[in-house]
Amino acid sequence: MKFKVLQKFDFIIIFSVLILTVMGVTFIYSSGIDYTGYLQNKNYIKQIIWASVGFVMMLVVALINYKRTSRYIKFIAPAMLLVLLYTMLWGATLNNAQSWIKIGGVFLQPAEFSKIIYILFFAWFLEKSRNMGPQKRFALSLLILIVPVGLILLQPDFGTAMVFIPIFLFMCLIAGIPLRYIAAVLFSGILIIFFTVLPLWETYIYRKSVPIIRLLTNKKLFMVMAVALGAITLTGLLGFIFLKKKYFYWITYVSGIILLGLLGSMAAGKVLKDYQIKRLIIFLNPNVDPMDAGWNIINSQIAIGSGGFSGKGFVMGTQSHYRFLPQQSTDFIFSILAEESGFLGCMVIFIAYIAILFRIIKTMRVVNDSYAVNICAGVLGLFLFHFLINVGMVMGIMPCTGIPLPFVSYGGSAYLTNAAALGLVMSARSRKLDFSLAYY
Repeated sequence: MKFKVLQKFDFIIIFSVLILTVMGVTFIYSSGIDYTGYLQNKNYIKQIIWASVGFVMMLVVALINYKRTSRYIKFIAPAMLLVLLYTMLWGATLNNAQSWIKIGGVFLQPAEFSKIIYILFFAWFLEKSRNMGPQKRFALSLLILIVPVGLILLQPDFGTAMVFIPIFLFMCLIAGIPLRYIAAVLFSGILIIFFTVLPLWETYIYRKSVPIIRLLTNKKLFMVMAVALGAITLTGLLGFIFLKKKYFYWITYVSGIILLGLLGSMAAGKVLKDYQIKRLIIFLNPNVDPMDAGWNIINSQIAIGSGGFSGKGFVMGTQSHYRFLPQQSTDFIFSILAEESGFLGCMVIFIAYIAILFRIIKTMRVVNDSYAVNICAGVLGLFLFHFLINVGMVMGIMPCTGIPLPFVSYGGSAYLTNAAALGLVMSARSRKLDFSLAYY
């Protein structure tokens, strides 16, 4: 009996999570020490508590049949949207975002939990809609994405909202959504970011007037361009419907993507603050604003570079202990780790994440039903995006978006979400030989 229980666990994932957790707690402790050696906070104790709860949760979820979630997720997902709406209207504000609720003295971030709810609900929808027409299936998929992302953006929590995009793309790709639809979402997202940051790039990076950018900054020209693109898109659509010519389809496709990019950038400009948009471009040249928007990246690069091969030694880092790194126990925890443990410590982190990602991919290859594959695809997108963006951000090769490093950064909501996600992966893997069509 004991042996059968142990078979339900993926010990490579468990061991990797333990390594990341131990290193996370270690350097969260280090981040709390100032240059005099005084421990300014006890966040590491809180993280130990969250990690203990999260680790047990991961094991419990692994023991539960993941198929059972399909019975309840269609009721849980709407409830989650109501919680996000409540948070947006009456939630607590921390770090310039009204994205928290306080329960019994503990701050929780519903947007973090909504990631796992979204993965489960979208996986359920993709499994149930396999026989649906591709256009209708994609349209409903897009609606399932837009609603939670819109609520999170209005908090505004741009970093968390971004995570939903790779989850959506990975799950759509695995579920057989036509590539042209997936590409439309991807390119629209890229254009939204491009059109949003281009005026600030002109002001802070290029520092010269670019006439064509007036199309984005002048309201009249912007509206003329939007109306023209709308007319082209509508004409192409009508031409394709009535004349059945393929080139009308591609005219609609391309002009529609550009139009979505423009309208999306207008919405982003109203929702996001200037400092949030500025963070998206400052990594190109942080020295244009070294005392404000570029401060984090500059000092993070100094910390990582000064770590060398083996690091300066535990609690011996200067950038963190002299408080040059803001948010150093959350967003920039990797900078402290690199400064104090060097290249060797970074490689341990990299190997642990690569092991987790490969085990998720391996699980996708061996499970026998689409619901499990869809869940694993969403979890893969979640972890891959968090890892690449956070590490790239602290190195200065990715925009500064406030995305934490799973199991390493300080934070209870994120730890519980990530632990539950890997628990679902282990649950799916342990039942790979269960060919029952019933979802218990």
